[in-house]
Parts: sequence; C-alpha cells; structure tokens
Amino acid sequence: MSAARGLGWVGAAALAALLLSPVISLGLSASEGGGELWPHLAAYVLPQAIRDTALLLAGVGLLVIGLGTGAAWLVSAFDFPGRRLLDAALLLPLAMPTYVVAYAYLDLMHPLGPLQTGLRGLLGLASPRDLPLPDLRSLPGCIGLLGFVLYPYVYLPTRALFLMRAGTLLEAARMLGAGPWRTFLRVALPLARPAVALGTGLALMEALNDVGAAEFLGVRTLTVQVYATWVNRSDLPGAAQIALVMLTCVVALVGLERLARGGRGYAGNARRDAASARRRLNGWRAGAALALGAAPVAFGFLLPAGHLAFEAWRRIGGHGLPDALASQTLNTILYASVATGVTVVIGLLVAATPYLLGARAGRMLIRAAGLGYAMPGTVLAVGLLGPLALLDSGLFEVGIATALVGLGTGGALVIAYALRFLTVTVGASEAGLARIPRAIPDAARVLGRSRLATLTTIQLPLAWPAVLSGALLAFVDIAKELPVTLLLRPLNVETLSTHLYGEAARGTYEDGAAAALLIVVIGLVPVTLLLRLDRDAVLRRGERL
Repeated sequence: MSAARGLGWVGAAALAALLLSPVISLGLSASEGGGELWPHLAAYVLPQAIRDTALLLAGVGLLVIGLGTGAAWLVSAFDFPGRRLLDAALLLPLAMPTYVVAYAYLDLMHPLGPLQTGLRGLLGLASPRDLPLPDLRSLPGCIGLLGFVLYPYVYLPTRALFLMRAGTLLEAARMLGAGPWRTFLRVALPLARPAVALGTGLALMEALNDVGAAEFLGVRTLTVQVYATWVNRSDLPGAAQIALVMLTCVVALVGLERLARGGRGYAGNARRDAASARRRLNGWRAGAALALGAAPVAFGFLLPAGHLAFEAWRRIGGHGLPDALASQTLNTILYASVATGVTVVIGLLVAATPYLLGARAGRMLIRAAGLGYAMPGTVLAVGLLGPLALLDSGLFEVGIATALVGLGTGGALVIAYALRFLTVTVGASEAGLARIPRAIPDAARVLGRSRLATLTTIQLPLAWPAVLSGALLAFVDIAKELPVTLLLRPLNVETLSTHLYGEAARGTYEDGAAAALLIVVIGLVPVTLLLRLDRDAVLRRGERL
C-alpha cells in the first residue's frame, strides 16, 4: 500500500469515527442521568411529545404527498399557458424556512393582524370576538404550514421521474383508452412510488428537525422538548435521553421509507420523452390547472414573503434598519459560506472514495455520511458536545490554542453544519462523478496520473455542475438552519435565524420582519441559480422544458 493510499485510509477512518461519535456520545450522556429520570420522562414528557410528533409527521406526510405528487403530475402530464413559469415557481418554498413561515402567518392571522382586520372591515364587524377563526397555534395549523413549505421535497424527485421515465408508458396507456385519472392512478402513481417515498422521507426528516415553527405554534414535539430540557432546564442528561427516543423515531422513519419503496425501481432507456405525453389544456381547464398549481406557491411562499416585505418596508420606513442587522447578515453569510466550503470538499472526497480507496470502503463511508442528515439538529448538537470537548482538549495538548472547536466556538458550529448536511454534497458529487465515462479516468491512470491528480484535474472539472448544485443546496440549508445554530453558536454571536427566533419568542414580530425577509432573500439566490443550472442542462441536451 502506498503512503498516499495509507493516508487516505487514515483520513477515512477519522471521518467515519467523527460521523459515528454523536450517537456514542448520546448514549454516554444519557447514562449519566441515572434511572430516576426515565420515570419522570415516561410519565410527564414523552407521552405528549411522542403523540404530537407522531400526529405531526402523519399529517405532514399526507399533505406533502398530495401536494408534491399532484403538482408534479400537473406540470408533467399537461400543457397550459403559464406551465413553464409554474414549473419553476413550485420550487420557491425551498427558500422559506419553516420557522419564517410560522412567524409570518402568526403576525398575518393575529386577531389584530391585517387578515382578520380586513375581513371584519368587509363584514362590518367591530370586535375580534364577532369573527372567530380557527387558531393557528395548534397541531392542525402546524401541519398545514409545514406541508405547504416541505412539499417540494416530494415534487422534485417525482417530477424528475415523470419527465425522464414515464412518457412512453403514459402514452401507451392513453392509446389503450385510459383517461387522465385512470392513467394517473393505475400507471403514473405506482411508477412514482419510489420517488414519492424518498421525497416524503426527506420532508418528514425536516419536519422532525423543526424547532421554531413547532414552538411558535404551541406543538410540543420531541425536538422542542430536547431544546427546552437542555436550554431552559439545564438538564443535559435528560435532553440526551429524549434525543435517544428521537433517534428511534428516525430509524423507524428510514425503515418506513425503505419499506414504502420496497426495493422497487424502474428500468428504461435514458431518453427523456415526457414532453410528447403532455395533453394541451385550453379555456377554463387551463385556468383551473394554473390556479391549482399556483395555490401551494401562494400559501408556501408568495403570501408570507409578501407580508414580510410589507412589514419590513413599514418598519424600516418608520424606525430605520435595526442596528445589529448588518452584523447578523454578515454572520449568517460568513458561517454558511465557510461551512459550505468545508462540506463540499469533504463531500467530494467521500463521493470519490470508491475510486480512491475501493468500492467497499466507499460504500461504508457514504452510508456513514448520511447519519448527520438523518439526525435532527437538536440531537446532533447534543451528541457533538462530548466529541468536540475531547477534540478541543486534544488540540490544546499538542500546542494549538484552546477554545478552537469546543462549545460556543465558530469551529464547533462549522463542524456541526458539515456533519448535518454532508450527505447533500456527497449525493450531488456522487451523481456528477457517475456521469463521467469510466474510460476517461482509466486513460489518465494509464498515462501515469495518480488517482488524486486524476480526480482534481480531470473528474472534478467534468463534474462541476453537479458539485455546484450540491454546494448551492447545502448553502440554502445551512443559512436557514435554526436548531444547530441556537445550541452551538459562538457566545455573543447572533445570526438572522437566532435574532428572528428571539423576536418571535418576545412577540415583537414587527422588529423581526427585516431579518425574516433577508433569510428568504439569501435562500432565493441559490435557488435561482439552481433553476438556471437545471435549465442550462436541459438546453444543452436539446430537450424541451
């Protein structure tokens, strides 16, 4: 074994140990609490938390399946005026963090807010008691808000499957006399089952990770209980024990997702032929299709973003920009950029491990890289406390300055971000490298290039669009991440998300509108670039959108 290859194995082992360390640390932290904590948790904390979490996940799952699959079928199977614009707009809720949407709707639907005030004015009513509306601070309200924000996780893979694989089969079904509904129920929906299961699993992971929206809306999920137990009660062992229960939920979700897919896939050619299967809609049918497709965009993005823009404009016009807004924006962009760079480099190396070290090592490391995304942010933060403290003390022993990666440092936050979203960049890099014909790196090896040199000078330039897509997705996720930022941010450092959380906790919604709008704008820039990359890729292949 060469020295470079041996060094690669050492690095892979160190990364695998770091990826697995939060789970081990959770078990050790939970054991420090003693047996007396479990009866208290079982009697007073876990029953409500497990019930609320289970109901929330079930409701969000049903809603994202309906919205995501329906929207994907609408833009894939039908052609109508505005379809291309709608196809892109359906991705906009990806830029909206769940806690920002909850924040906006709480202000919008407050009894003294613009919606209820306007309705009472139209109806000639004076008192809020004369027009009782359903309370948004409830489990159904939380399910609705999360569903309208997270449906793109189902929409994206289902749309891709319909566009790339379903055209011939759908055309055959129609030639045999099947109508639109029968074609959808008997052909398209079973065909999309793996994509729907994958997207639903990702959406439920995001719902389980949420702490801001659930807390704002009064839903006591397991994630909220972990945060409250650690921060409000200063009980780390108790938080670790609740986090272990959450890990059980995560394992169950992953098992359900794989069971729903059932190992199924679809074999077909690589020709993208769905455009020929679209049915042209005209008149009222075209208007109805556009209205149905625009509804998720309106509720998941346009309405909250428009309200935030209006409130921010009014706040800035009356009181000027908040003093700390510039530093909070800089902190958000700085930490997201640094963490994205680290995550992309590590993700590319992990994705290239099968080529650099062998298929078996690559598969093991790629699976380990997915652990961070599977763990909610609060669970990951609790699990990282012990490993980060050990790493910090080890660095101090070898002469490196202390407080480099320990609790309350920027290094700890970057590491947590990298572990949490590593699978995003790994998946994108893996997909980009897989598209390169094997003959190209083999030829470079025959000409004397090393594996690492081949990766950096040949494979990476060819795979850069996929790597860039992973970087943009990671940046969006990191910039709007709340649980990890709340628990591991450096002392006296505020980001836009933590500032917004504080304003919402105090009920001063108008003071947080500008920060909320900036979070949306920061998320919109990478989403717009992603749409441009996707459109350019389609045009290069000479295919119709």
